[in-house]
Amino acid sequence: MNKKPVLLVIAHGSRDPRHAATVHALVRRVRSRRPGLRVETGFLDFNIPSVQGVLESLAAEGVQDVVAQPLLLTRAFHAKADIPAVLRDAPPRLRIRQAEVLGPSPLLLQALERRLYEAGLTPADKSSTGVVLASAGSTDPEAIAVIADIAREWWHTGWCAVRPAFASAALPRTEDAVRELRALGCKQVAVAPYVLAPGFLPDRIARGAHNADVLADVLGAAPEVAALVLSRFRAAASRGPARREVHGVGVSRPLAAGFRAVPGPG
Repeated sequence: MNKKPVLLVIAHGSRDPRHAATVHALVRRVRSRRPGLRVETGFLDFNIPSVQGVLESLAAEGVQDVVAQPLLLTRAFHAKADIPAVLRDAPPRLRIRQAEVLGPSPLLLQALERRLYEAGLTPADKSSTGVVLASAGSTDPEAIAVIADIAREWWHTGWCAVRPAFASAALPRTEDAVRELRALGCKQVAVAPYVLAPGFLPDRIARGAHNADVLADVLGAAPEVAALVLSRFRAAASRGPARREVHGVGVSRPLAAGFRAVPGPG
């Protein structure tokens, strides 16, 4: 009987094949950083294997402990409702702990900057470059507030300005944030997608970036993201062998360590 915790990475899933390919690339990087850890992948929708199918297979193998890691950047509906509901329906013999979502984290800011530099910027460009932090968007006020907080925090690292934008459910859109940064007088404007994998909404972000000077790639399998997945896993695994520890709907939490809500332009 396997008593070591298994890391189950939970992705949303998409009809776009690039989404699953990117998730699998990230999981491969996670495995390479922790060879002794078993890492499985499950999807909420569109792709296989499903989360429920993976959990049933693990239970049949005699696995006892699972740490479920949502591949999500904010605590919105999927983290508060969809994932807990799926985990509660898991075979009762499994002890499941749901790890925190990935964001916010200083590691994600490092990954965002990595993608901007890969797209052509240099550290010397920071003070003259305005950045659009372009997320998928959400109807959850907590998730929207967190994106605004991240933009303010990132601006304090030396960028000319940082503005949040959303591909759906909230405003402004990417193209509007690009225009605002132009009006502020930033020498150049870059768009940094705050999304993990390609798909419909990231494509909308890209279309909204048509007037920007630089468009970065999605976060994807950046090494900082892999490191963050393992950090969240360690934190959840250290909480002890709870019988079934799954976050409920409507639970809110403060910003992660290393972040603070700060006033001023963002």
